[in-house]
Amino acid sequence: MNQPLAYIHPEAKIAQNVVVEPFTTIDKDVEIGEGTWIGPNVTIMAGARIGKNCKIFPGAVISAIPQDLKFAGERTTAHIGDNTVIRECVTVNRGTTDRLKTIVGANCLLMAYVHIAHDCIIGDHCILANTVQVAGHVEIGEYAIIGGSSAVHQFVRVGQHAMVSGGSLVRKDVPPFVKVGREPLTYSGINSIGLRRRGFSDLQISEIQQFYRLLFLSGLNNNDALEKIELELAPSPERDEVVNFIRNSGRGVIKGYTRGSSSAD
Repeated sequence: MNQPLAYIHPEAKIAQNVVVEPFTTIDKDVEIGEGTWIGPNVTIMAGARIGKNCKIFPGAVISAIPQDLKFAGERTTAHIGDNTVIRECVTVNRGTTDRLKTIVGANCLLMAYVHIAHDCIIGDHCILANTVQVAGHVEIGEYAIIGGSSAVHQFVRVGQHAMVSGGSLVRKDVPPFVKVGREPLTYSGINSIGLRRRGFSDLQISEIQQFYRLLFLSGLNNNDALEKIELELAPSPERDEVVNFIRNSGRGVIKGYTRGSSSAD
């Protein structure tokens, strides 16, 4: 159902049962899946690819050109997965020549005033709380939660099932399955509550804890700790995820917390 007060470009591809409220603008080269609700005063610009059953609240701007001075008008896109909720005044910019697209996965929640910059990849089931600011080229794994008012530096990676404390400055990579907090951002333990909610067994959680004891609490450097993990701990998807994440870190990973290393606590 499209309101007469909304502007929809005739070349936009709008599926069945999409609701577009008044004063919304939908540009050409836009695709919107079945059952999606587009609230009033939303701007959806060229290159948007929006999935099924999404909800996009007033003031959101999807697929605006990147805030990157190197951008030269190349054709790029911004993808929003099925069942994702985008709250008031969220901005999701489209990609540049780096990846040619920005991706927000399925079943995500982007709370009010979140910004997702160009060429980011946000996995499925992520929650970004109010006013989280994500710079360009960032990768956030599935089921990650970023606390409100956090800022994520460009090219940073946040691993799957990680939980970042509100107000954090995320300058380094955050490995999978952990909680991080304090300033500078440091390891604060395993995200055990989140893992249990998602069906991880006590044995799996215990093994993940052992990975991070070796990485952050043993006094070993990362390379030695990874070698010890691979030698002493049985292979598992979780072990391989942690080892591969840390080995492939471009910016380096956050550190383990030791008293005296932070003014917090």
